[in-house]
Amino acid sequence: MSSIVDALYELKYNPFEYGSYLASFYTHLEEAENNLLVAQLIIPLCSHPIYSHKLLNSNVRSSMWTVFDDKTKLYDLQERIDGFQALTEQSIQYCLINEWLSISEQRLSLAKCDGADSIFISQKSAEKLGRLFSGHSMVEIYAFLGVKPR
Repeated sequence: MSSIVDALYELKYNPFEYGSYLASFYTHLEEAENNLLVAQLIIPLCSHPIYSHKLLNSNVRSSMWTVFDDKTKLYDLQERIDGFQALTEQSIQYCLINEWLSISEQRLSLAKCDGADSIFISQKSAEKLGRLFSGHSMVEIYAFLGVKPR
């Protein structure tokens, strides 16, 4: 029975699906040092049953404080970050292989590749999350959400 559950989990949460979330996020995030650290927040927030809808319904005037206004709904975010860590790493590798993103080792950051041959399906919730996080430091984002980077 557990093999069926594992297979269904692998179908729903795979790097081929969530690679486009990472690529969409980093395409709309302003470049900043150490933005690689925020990668582990993308999948947990964009797949969250409540916040995925709040992100989709956010507008230009929305901010981190208005979208994530009720912190009680984020009670499981640290567990989600830990649970999706391997998926996040695999999705980053998938984006690098497809040349959707490039990595800067000196700045510890990811950025969109210029002139990428492969086209990914844009994910609106990840785009809006990238816009919300733009202009904020990684420390400020983690402190606001009340989680620790791993």
